[in-house]
Amino acid sequence: MKFTLSWLKEHLETTATLDEITEALTDLGLEVEGVSDPAAKLKPFTIAKVLEAEQHPDADRLRVLKVATDEGEKQIVCGAPNARAGITVVLAKPGDYVPGLDVTLGVGKIRGIESHGMLASERELELSEEHNGIIELPSGEVGEKFTDWLAANRAGSIDPVIEIKITPNRPDALGVHGVARDLAARGLGTLKAVNAVEIAGSFPSPITVTIAEDAAKGAPYFAARLIRGVKNGPSPEWLQKRLVAIGLRPISTLVDITNFFTFDLNRPLHVFDADKVAGNLTVRMARAGEEIVALDGKTYQLPESVMVIADDNGPESIAGIMGGEASGCSDETVNVFVESAYWDPITVAAAGRKMKISSDARYRFERGADPEFTLPGLHLATQMVLDLCGGEVSEVVTAGAVPDTSRAYKLDAARTKSLVGMEIDEATQRKTLEDLGFVMQGDMAQVPSWRPDVLGEADLVEEIARIASLTKLVGQPLPRPQAGVPKPVLTTQQVREKAARRMAASLGYNEAVTYSFIDQPAAEFFGGGTEATRIDNPISSEMTHLRPDLLPGLLAAAARNQARGFADLALFECGPIFSGGEPGDQAVQITGLLVGATSARDPFGSRRAVDVYDAKADAEAILATIGAPQKVQISRKLDAWWHPGRSGVMGLGPNKLATFGEVHPRVLKHFGIKGTAVAFTVNLQNVPLPKVKTPDRPALDISDLQAVERDFAFVVDAQIEALTLVNAAAGADKALIERVTVFDQFTGLEGGKKSIAITARLQPKDKTLTDADIEAVSAKIVEKVSKATGGTLRG
Repeated sequence: MKFTLSWLKEHLETTATLDEITEALTDLGLEVEGVSDPAAKLKPFTIAKVLEAEQHPDADRLRVLKVATDEGEKQIVCGAPNARAGITVVLAKPGDYVPGLDVTLGVGKIRGIESHGMLASERELELSEEHNGIIELPSGEVGEKFTDWLAANRAGSIDPVIEIKITPNRPDALGVHGVARDLAARGLGTLKAVNAVEIAGSFPSPITVTIAEDAAKGAPYFAARLIRGVKNGPSPEWLQKRLVAIGLRPISTLVDITNFFTFDLNRPLHVFDADKVAGNLTVRMARAGEEIVALDGKTYQLPESVMVIADDNGPESIAGIMGGEASGCSDETVNVFVESAYWDPITVAAAGRKMKISSDARYRFERGADPEFTLPGLHLATQMVLDLCGGEVSEVVTAGAVPDTSRAYKLDAARTKSLVGMEIDEATQRKTLEDLGFVMQGDMAQVPSWRPDVLGEADLVEEIARIASLTKLVGQPLPRPQAGVPKPVLTTQQVREKAARRMAASLGYNEAVTYSFIDQPAAEFFGGGTEATRIDNPISSEMTHLRPDLLPGLLAAAARNQARGFADLALFECGPIFSGGEPGDQAVQITGLLVGATSARDPFGSRRAVDVYDAKADAEAILATIGAPQKVQISRKLDAWWHPGRSGVMGLGPNKLATFGEVHPRVLKHFGIKGTAVAFTVNLQNVPLPKVKTPDRPALDISDLQAVERDFAFVVDAQIEALTLVNAAAGADKALIERVTVFDQFTGLEGGKKSIAITARLQPKDKTLTDADIEAVSAKIVEKVSKATGGTLRG
């Protein structure tokens, strides 16, 4: 959004300097992106007077001038045809930078005669393209600053241009009047009112407007009128300069008026050449096969979801975005139909995005123009057309109704302190809102129609704090408790996530943060890719679904690293996974991935290929860190993306705590992973919480009594899993048996048998074990194992 300083002052009565205004704008949230100040380039130049002018002895087109300056008389050689004695001129001295020539002057010799400076033309000072001669001033004193003379005699000729950045929630600041309102509320001046006087028509409009039923949502209100007998042509110099200053090209008076109101009052308009309109106008949705040649000269195919303004011949304008060339105004236009409409922001935004058209009108309508200013804007535009082009106006024709945007919120003066931390008295808060256009009725603040972003009481506080300036916010230390330890602010789940991350990092993994969106084929490999997790408006074709697991993101990262020559990898991620789009369809995992050799996380250790036991040990370490029970069951009820023979699931009954093992070769091939990859996944939310409010890791419990270990070797069928035997032995006496581990397996016995050797550690709690106690437990272990596996003690 660009505007000039003089343009701003037409809406704001102020004595503030340019620096004060730009500083206030940024502080108000209207960030100043740049200021172009022509006066800064003209500050070195002064006014001088030519005393004498003589012909150069060696050049027909040059004259040698004697010039009166603030430093005395100077000799200057000049080739301008209008250089003569008695004229008042603009002097550039040696050492001055001339912007139009991009040179810094020095004392020079021209055909053998020294020249101490130059007399400037308007083009050399970038005031205009005029270069037929040097500047002749009608007044001015020798030594006077040229910028001072311009400020007093040519208002606006050295007008600074301010460019501000508008956030999407502030459509009211897309007009100079809205910017002036914020500055006035800050106290930098007084806002000048915009008085829209209703202009009565002298005849019925021959063109009427209808809103079709299919466009009623997108076009709530449409107002227009005919002005006949206008004289179009180049717009006045003041209007052209204003548009050129902000980067617009003047076209004609009628078109320039619409551009002026777009930037001046945030009221986009459109003008039809009434003689080119066939019949009446209808606002409707486009029909199959329709197209339009827009004002930018391009031909657009119109999708059926795009709203148009059409006459009997077809579409004449893309509603709220751009007019059509067929009914555009030209210098020959004598009858003009002026449109001022309110378009639904969502409808305009969707149409503009689908057709890939950017325009100043679309930019404003999709952010939300002021619906109640639709008709007043038409009256103001009508008056300017009459002033600049003449003509006779018809009665206003309308369709639809202005949408009701009225809403009010309670102003609680105490909330400014509680939400923002600023002490502002209630009278100041009320005045701030009133200066911004809010209407105060008791303690209720009626929101103005041009502020669609104010949607609650907190927004009122935001406006008050913004105008008061957040730079005045004083930092305050948090209240310190009087005694004791302050209550923790993190939940148990958050503490667990933090602890799991630290443990994974300490195990040598590098943390990765991948996107929560993945492509559908990758999601399908991990049980996802359904409609429940599909993104309605994905940012790319590779991010169409919510991730069902953390592994696809880590595998994709590993593939990219391998493609760049990093073969050994240790990556982990902790984050959410999704089974649907509802709040309850989200869980938190921590997943680690090892690819290649162990040197990825231990560069100083022995190098070997990673295997399933690396992943198992890391999963157990993280489970222990977050306080999971030590005794868990391991099963092979695996998901399809794990290797069926080299993976396992740790759980408590049906509650799956973690999965570890090799990733399925089919998955590795899809992601382009070379070699073997092992991984683990811990479902943090499935780990039982402690029954009492104690730290996740229990207190150290060490018995003073001597532990006893006994070894057993059982002969079992070859298909019996070692886990079955271990679980049976551990269940023989849960109070006394601390743990059971496998230390040997021998296969190849006769009859399809194998030998599994285990160690059972017995830890007494209240008394030292006797031989009889140990034998009794041993007998129970043999009995339990024999019953569970059919095995016998090896002789």
